[in-house]
Amino acid sequence: MKSIQESIMLFFIVGLVAFIGNWLGYQAFSGEAAFGMLLLIVIARVGQALGKSLPFPIPSVVYIIVIGIILSLPETPWGPLVIELTSHIQLLSIATPILAYAGIAIGRSWADFAAIVGKQWSFVCSFFLAR
Repeated sequence: MKSIQESIMLFFIVGLVAFIGNWLGYQAFSGEAAFGMLLLIVIARVGQALGKSLPFPIPSVVYIIVIGIILSLPETPWGPLVIELTSHIQLLSIATPILAYAGIAIGRSWADFAAIVGKQWSFVCSFFLAR
């Protein structure tokens, strides 16, 4: 299990790579984008902490989604600010480092990767057809 420091460092590295990807890919280099990325990092970290500390067997991603939805509700006093800050960040700039990290994690065990590809060969076909 990762320590809290390693987890926070990983969140900031992924956030930095996503911010750089957002800057280079979408020319969105601004203070709003930086604060939006920081906000997303904080939401992810709080959701992860809730997932690990609460006794319910619910994945952390559920907590992250719920926190994100609650924070971005336009009816709340902070909702428009959250929407404004995160609207400067493109989805693909976030997805790219996350998927790269997942690929690295899968790549450590070729046996697991072969088992996934062997069972889910339709995903591989879909990937090549989508390209």
